[in-house]
Amino acid sequence: MEEDDVEKAVMAYLKKKGFKATELALQEEQSRNSSSSASKTDPDIAKQILSFAESENGPTRYHDGYSKLRSWTYSSLDLYKHELLRVLYPVFIHCFMDLVAKGYSQEARTFFNSFREDHELMHLRDLQKLEGVLCPSHLEEMEFAHSLRQSKVNIKICQYSYELLLQYLHKTQSITMLGIINEHINFQVSPGQPSSISDDADAVILVGSSQDAAKQINEKEIHWGLLEDSVEDRLEKAGALMSDSEKIEGEKEVDLDENKKRSVDGGKQGSSVKKLKKDKIVGTTGKNVRSETNTVSMAPRVKPELTLPVLSTEVEHSILEDLRNRVQLGSAALPSVCFYTFLNTHNGLNCSSISHDGSLVAGGFSDSSLKVWDMAKIGQSTVQGENGTPTEQLSGSENGRRSYTLLQGHAGPVYSATFSPLGDFILSSSSDSTIRLWSTKLNANLVCYKGHNYPVWDVQFSPMGHYFASCSHDRTARIWSMDRIQPLRIMAGHLSDVDCVQWHANCNYIATGSSDKTVRLWDVQSGECVRIFIGHRSMVLSLAMSPDGRYMASGDEDGTIMMWDLSSGRCITPLMGHTSCVWTLDFSGEGSLLASGSADCTVKLWDVTSSTKALKLDEKAGTTNRLRSLKALPTKSSPVYSVRCFGRSSLEGIFCLLLECSPKVHDR
Repeated sequence: MEEDDVEKAVMAYLKKKGFKATELALQEEQSRNSSSSASKTDPDIAKQILSFAESENGPTRYHDGYSKLRSWTYSSLDLYKHELLRVLYPVFIHCFMDLVAKGYSQEARTFFNSFREDHELMHLRDLQKLEGVLCPSHLEEMEFAHSLRQSKVNIKICQYSYELLLQYLHKTQSITMLGIINEHINFQVSPGQPSSISDDADAVILVGSSQDAAKQINEKEIHWGLLEDSVEDRLEKAGALMSDSEKIEGEKEVDLDENKKRSVDGGKQGSSVKKLKKDKIVGTTGKNVRSETNTVSMAPRVKPELTLPVLSTEVEHSILEDLRNRVQLGSAALPSVCFYTFLNTHNGLNCSSISHDGSLVAGGFSDSSLKVWDMAKIGQSTVQGENGTPTEQLSGSENGRRSYTLLQGHAGPVYSATFSPLGDFILSSSSDSTIRLWSTKLNANLVCYKGHNYPVWDVQFSPMGHYFASCSHDRTARIWSMDRIQPLRIMAGHLSDVDCVQWHANCNYIATGSSDKTVRLWDVQSGECVRIFIGHRSMVLSLAMSPDGRYMASGDEDGTIMMWDLSSGRCITPLMGHTSCVWTLDFSGEGSLLASGSADCTVKLWDVTSSTKALKLDEKAGTTNRLRSLKALPTKSSPVYSVRCFGRSSLEGIFCLLLECSPKVHDR
């Protein structure tokens, strides 16, 4: 047996397993010994090494090794079983990809089909993507598979479970499984008892980008506050002066009232004193409400990075009036809710949107049309549409019918629609890879924006209007302005479809949710990713920003909602309650409540303010808590598509508007 063959086999093994330091040390040793006479190698040892190298490359080693590891894991003690089961999925996908990389396509397919049922519940989306990997070239061409092979999985496990796994690998001498675990898994071992099964969502992090890269990105500084010299800022500055002046005027009025009451008889004086006490009580409660609102909305001020449009005087006055009359919501003061339902859509409705003042509702349909309803005309008689067919019904409390405005121009299903802050424009996105701008006053298409290469899943106006963001199947998000037909910025970094997009309150950032199970925060000026939020176990479908810009909520396909702190990039708490896709999220005007709408035919209201305060206390105490659900509002049998919260002077008005409709279908 030639010594060169043995050295080649050893070098090939070290290179395959990624033992670079050992490989370099062996090369140095070979170079030092090259000048001296080569020693004879024991034939038995040489045979053993070569047979080991050959058996290591055999496809049956993967199937047998994984099958034995799986059987041992499922037969482990229940106390440690759920931690050991976390190892199986990354080992499974890397066994499959290693078989494909070595050219054993048929054996890889057999292995994949034999064990895929174990992981379909938690990782169905990943398995559907990897199912298309049929040859070694696919591993390089598919970015998702390529990134998995280049990165490691972080798994949280207790010390005893870790020792049990090492003992099994040592006892069975399963070199193939040991190599995969060493190369692709990073264990985060913790002392003490095993973690609970409920923590499994955070225990395994399997993403394309490595955890170290995410940590480096999350160390970047961001400014989450509100804009300087905004309407809210001016109201807060004027609020102190107004409160002082109101206080002086109130004291003068009390003195005048007392002087008048002294000149009246005793009976009338008694009634006036009662009235005076009542007024004082009302005044006190009013001040408490305003002080709470100011406390919640107090946030640092930042400068805008974009040139923002100037608001008209009328718009500023309406915003100021709304802010002055805003009511502090909570468990003791829940909003009133109004439902509107799309009927007889025949699975043709893909999206819906509500204008900021609640006066208009838009729906995007699979027949490439966009339809707009005026809420003030509910109950009017039905107008015959094209070819003599009646219009769709949008029924409210009166179950009436009314006409709609038909907007046509797209060449494919409409997947998203959004109103401008003033309601004078609508943006729509479609599978034809375009975005269209419509005028609600002219009922006509104004601009067609082209830039994406594939279907555009979502589009959103900025809080100040003029700018908007879009996201697409091409795995990018883009920033646009109404007066330019080309995008201003392109945000690339997600490993799969970008399904939803949302603006930050100060217009300096946008957030994107993706099918790669991550949420990213982007700087609109530089186009750089400044935060990566990792924790979802399925595709992210909806996003919402808190009014003060500090928190973000994201909802996924499994029904989980996660609340994030933008400054730290950490998940504050998961919101568990929905049993199906969370399609829509929205914060109340003062930020104390979060409303969520789901395909499970419910709307849930969550207490944000008290829960975040409790979480801060719990973090100091070392315990965990979850966001408190205030109320669940079930529909009859319709999934909830859109939720919009409105600020009103009283809770008797429409605060929350929800749309129910037929199931949503994406033609991907």
